[in-house]
Amino acid sequence: MFVVFGAGLTLAVTIERWLARIWLSLPIVYVAAGFAIWSLPLGLPHFNPTVDGFDAMTLEYATEFIVIASLMAAGIAIDRPVSWTNWRQIWPLLIIAMPLTILAMALLGWWALGLAPASALLLGAVLAPTDPVLARSVQVGPPGEDQRHDVRFSLTAEAGLNDGLAFPFTHLAIAAVGMTALGSWAWEWAAMDLAWRIVAGCALGWVVGRIGAWYVFEREADAPMSDIDEASESSANPVYSTSEGLIVLGTLLLAYGLAELFQGYGFLAVFVGAVTARQRENRSRYHKISHHFIDQIEQIVLVAVLFGFGAMLASGVLGALTWPAVLVGLALILIVRPASGMIAEMNSGLPAIGKLAVAFLGVRGMGSIYYLAYGQNHGASGQIDVLWATVSFTILGSIVVHGIVAGPFIRHVEHPRAHIHRGQDPNMESLSPDWPRRGPHSRAQG
Repeated sequence: MFVVFGAGLTLAVTIERWLARIWLSLPIVYVAAGFAIWSLPLGLPHFNPTVDGFDAMTLEYATEFIVIASLMAAGIAIDRPVSWTNWRQIWPLLIIAMPLTILAMALLGWWALGLAPASALLLGAVLAPTDPVLARSVQVGPPGEDQRHDVRFSLTAEAGLNDGLAFPFTHLAIAAVGMTALGSWAWEWAAMDLAWRIVAGCALGWVVGRIGAWYVFEREADAPMSDIDEASESSANPVYSTSEGLIVLGTLLLAYGLAELFQGYGFLAVFVGAVTARQRENRSRYHKISHHFIDQIEQIVLVAVLFGFGAMLASGVLGALTWPAVLVGLALILIVRPASGMIAEMNSGLPAIGKLAVAFLGVRGMGSIYYLAYGQNHGASGQIDVLWATVSFTILGSIVVHGIVAGPFIRHVEHPRAHIHRGQDPNMESLSPDWPRRGPHSRAQG
């Protein structure tokens, strides 16, 4: 296992660059490699959460960490100043597309798979959020690139926020286990899981983000880099600060931990905290270096998780897969998400091709594994083998379909004026005075 993981880490960058030339993604190769290696008679341990509670617990913790690292990286990368107007294209994806997806998948789970209502609701909640981990190829690039791309921004911000906003419905499914009628538990869910946890997560994320930005920029943690000019950056011996990794990782864990201690959603706290900190000293190189550090952490864990997912497939997690489950998974990728996304983006102002890109490129991945493992470990274990088979197949289908389609699709959408809101000149200043000038091409910040 050390050999597999070490070789995977060493070759990841080279393989990813090579795959980019032929419009494939790293997850396709690494999941296939994990499946192939664990299928060989090498004595490697089986990894199947449907038969081993320890495997489910391991999955919950591993995917929990990689999701919060991805949320931190996504939040730091977003250059767009926060305001209702600047972020107006995101809200419909959260309040229209995600609830429609939950409802549609719950109904499909109940009708096509014969799931109990609580298990069907859990299926909808698990598969509703888009994934910040496996959607790297369609998200915004590193901070400070001075390029605008509304499609990439929409997909990044949506993945950052709906990973927390799907949690209330996971809690609802857990609470509904064994319940036959609405009662006081429904009101407790609305007050606690739907209202308080969201507010607490966002509030604590904002506080930690503000404090973290103050600590960095007022306490002069950025000072070692402030004297570096453009010439020295390209010199043979550039000078860098060594503290950014400690501060970024520390604030990430602090935001998540504080939110959880106060019964808030840690995922929301991490993303909101990262976006809040990013707004301070928007042009500082500190943000780019911080993003690079957390991106490296994310890639290290990602390699392990991708091999682990391949090992799950080889260990029989798809044993309960049926043709109805296959059709349910394909329906999410090809019908439910595109349809709900198009409804949500109906009045967004994006060109038709931009709306279609946002609607179709809703990647599913590690967030879904986390939510299902969390539900299993907290009491929602009914028909768990069917749930794991359906969710695993859907993630596998998303990895293959989106891994092949995303590259050429997003390249086509990046054609000039194919991704900018109507009425906005891509070369004009934006709605905020802090908004840097954007070009019409490439991996922009939105």
